[in-house]
Amino acid sequence: MSALHVRETKVYKLSFDLAMKIFEISKSFPSEEKFSLTDQVRRSSRSVSVCLAEAWRKKRYEAYFISKITDADMENTETQTWIEFALACKYISKENYSLLVNQSEETGKLLNHMLNNPGKY
Repeated sequence: MSALHVRETKVYKLSFDLAMKIFEISKSFPSEEKFSLTDQVRRSSRSVSVCLAEAWRKKRYEAYFISKITDADMENTETQTWIEFALACKYISKENYSLLVNQSEETGKLLNHMLNNPGKY
């Protein structure tokens, strides 16, 4: 097992950065979205990094590690859906949509690698 800390991994850095971009962009969402879209997209995007951290702390237990990485992947997919809603509601530009979704897809590829190769982590 690697001595690398989760915060040093590319997947964690990408997911954390994405959550922070979403936080900044969602500040401009209408106030009536506070308890729906804004809260949901922030929560799901942050959950990716949180699930990664939880998985990392128990990576010696492969089944638990895979379960938490699966949760991170699920949260990442949920985030993409909320971003799609933000675009459809015209709260974000197509450029921001592409930027966010591309970063989320890159995160998903890395999560998939972790799921398929848990022993490397």
